[in-house]
Amino acid sequence: MSRTTLPLLTGLLGTAILVWLGTWQMDRLEWKRSILTEIESRIGGDPAPLPATGDPESDRYQPVRLNGTIDPEELYVLVSRKRVGAGYLVISPFVTDEGRRILVDRGFIRVENRDTVRDGGKKEITGNLHWPDDRTSSTPQNDVAGNTWFARDVLQMSEALNTEPLLVIARNMSPSDPGVTPLPVDTSGIPNDHLQYAITWYSLAVVWLIGTIALVWRLRQTKEG
Repeated sequence: MSRTTLPLLTGLLGTAILVWLGTWQMDRLEWKRSILTEIESRIGGDPAPLPATGDPESDRYQPVRLNGTIDPEELYVLVSRKRVGAGYLVISPFVTDEGRRILVDRGFIRVENRDTVRDGGKKEITGNLHWPDDRTSSTPQNDVAGNTWFARDVLQMSEALNTEPLLVIARNMSPSDPGVTPLPVDTSGIPNDHLQYAITWYSLAVVWLIGTIALVWRLRQTKEG
């Protein structure tokens, strides 16, 4: 066996594996795009009545229209917005005209507006059911006593405000909620990094192939020398 055969085979095998990984990521990219398209279509669909219970899988992103009353209690979820800075999401109990008591994410306020008195009362709200996945391994525990929350834990919030464990993220509110900026559900928070991964694998394949060619050429030059 030539002294260049093994490095050449190893190099070609490594290149093939890296190209396959890049192609697999491209397939994942198309799959993720189809999922995001489906979610966006669901988010913007026709509003439906509140489900009797609510399933985090089948009812996630379901558009709903609510008529009822916002109660005065508020929970504050500490967040940060790009080009705006720190602030809070305001979570309040909402009592529907049918007598159900649920959670509503009214939107964003700046830190300095936390103690501002906000209008409650009768509202018509359109929004989406959601079970946010805010918590990571580095997220602090919610300070329930101090009313500073670091994740929208639906079950814990429902216990604090004595509501059903259902959260609606407001998209529109009538009358409007002065001083509160709605942050409707969208797909911007769902990662889709498969294109970057594919580019990385393809780039490594090119580098690996160039390195293999250079090694084989060097070995042949050494042999001829």
